[in-house]
Amino acid sequence: MASSWSSSPDYAGFWQRAAAFVIDAMIVTVIVAPLMVLGFGVHRVSLDPAEHSWDLLAPVAIAAAVIGFWRYCGATPGMIALGVRIVDAASGQPPSLLRLVLRFAGYFVSAFPLYLGFLWIAVDRRKQGWHDKIARTIVINSED
Repeated sequence: MASSWSSSPDYAGFWQRAAAFVIDAMIVTVIVAPLMVLGFGVHRVSLDPAEHSWDLLAPVAIAAAVIGFWRYCGATPGMIALGVRIVDAASGQPPSLLRLVLRFAGYFVSAFPLYLGFLWIAVDRRKQGWHDKIARTIVINSED
């Protein structure tokens, strides 16, 4: 069965993806930090529910925003700025919501052992991090 999906798309590399992450981190810092201080009086974030149960709001909001951007835009703002997007590795189509949730959860797997799952992007032939492999996604340069 023939497919229009290229078996060797233009994969986004490690440095391009790292730069997108830095842009996204700056956006989160500029938006979330002042909101937490001004809106909630938070001076530090604690994941201990005994201290402030609403401290979990920021990580949950960030996860929802990231997954939302992936779902509706195909990329985060940093990725959009650098002209890359996430696609299903097999079809080249936008990934399902389940794959995107798996991809986000895979970030923790990629980060846990000294960020090796992210560094893997630099040596993988398809430029996939462990989170991409878990979700069966790839990050490619946009044709737009």
